[in-house]
Amino acid sequence: MLELTVGQVANGGWCVARHDGRVVFVRHALPGERVRARITEETARFLRADAVEILEASPDRVTPPCPFSGPGKCGGCDWQHASLEAQRRLKADVVAEQLSRLAGIDRKITVEEVPGAPDGLGWRTRVQYATGRDGLLGLRRHRSHDVEPVTDCLIADPAIEELRVATEGWRGASSVEFIASTGGDHAVVVTPKPHRDVRIPDIEASVMLDEGRRGTRVLQGQGTLTERVGDRDFRVSASGFWQVHPGAAATLLDAVLDFAQPKPGEWALDLYCGAGLFAAGLAEAVGPSGAVLGIESEAQAVQDARWNLRGVAQVSFERGRVEEALDRLEIERADLVVTDPPRAGLGREVVDRVAGLRASRIVYVSCDPATLARDVKWFGELGYELSDIRAFDQYPMTHHVECVALLVRS
Repeated sequence: MLELTVGQVANGGWCVARHDGRVVFVRHALPGERVRARITEETARFLRADAVEILEASPDRVTPPCPFSGPGKCGGCDWQHASLEAQRRLKADVVAEQLSRLAGIDRKITVEEVPGAPDGLGWRTRVQYATGRDGLLGLRRHRSHDVEPVTDCLIADPAIEELRVATEGWRGASSVEFIASTGGDHAVVVTPKPHRDVRIPDIEASVMLDEGRRGTRVLQGQGTLTERVGDRDFRVSASGFWQVHPGAAATLLDAVLDFAQPKPGEWALDLYCGAGLFAAGLAEAVGPSGAVLGIESEAQAVQDARWNLRGVAQVSFERGRVEEALDRLEIERADLVVTDPPRAGLGREVVDRVAGLRASRIVYVSCDPATLARDVKWFGELGYELSDIRAFDQYPMTHHVECVALLVRS
């Protein structure tokens, strides 16, 4: 057991302390606190630890609302012990630190609330539970395969808690995902363990299970859900990607269009386009005299995007890896690029290829401040500067933060 004075926040839900000249990454602590911490991992360069006793508490500390949150318990939430205001300050500090350290850019960051969860609870519309050997549903502990039985997830949308009528009896299942779409659809996606039959409990709720992901089981329904953004409905496969906060899709779409400022007649690219959320907004803005191309590697997402924008002549979608599809289609120029890559970011090859399009604006949506900052640095080396950035708290109680960055040719 170590007694530590906790310093600044770090990316990933940690705070930084030092012991005998070594860095200690501490969970369940807040900057400025004195804690007793239990070592959970040791490497040649640093230690990881859980704060198990708070000796001097931060004024930002609150009692976690969830009984499953804490050292050695569920790993789903990182900041339940901090007030919402403090959580957003911590996330802002992380984004600013990553930009400064990795990209050499100093910016003041404000993390904005996303409408729909004023208390930071009840927002998650998709929750994937793991199953223990006894068939009980739970969530994995931090950096562990161990399952913490969870009877009530407080960040889950109330509709999911209503849908999850059975919390036990899922023997043979590797995971069970409950989904409550903003369009009012419900789904349960079951992934069996290899070579095992799933004993599915009696479920009275109207549910459907997705057949698009290998190994999943279908009970009833077509395997798609409706997500509503403003006055537009989007079809999304039950196993496909969609923002899990009910207010996130509309918030991000507004932020992207505000930065992009698409104009009639422009040629726009939507990279990693998913089910076509940003492409829909771009298509309306560029009009019939313009054109929008969405590129996505997931086959089902491409099918959903084509369905969602059927009849919109100025939009087309192509399946493939971004750099491969751009080369195959011989795309050398664009007026505007919107990109929303996975957590790993674009990477050097895609950054080089996108910068080579010489678009006047690149709008970059990111769920990881570290990979965003890395890619912003590379764009800077290729003639693009960070013009503006916004950050959104669409994952309250967790360390995750969503950013939208505007890059312009300098």
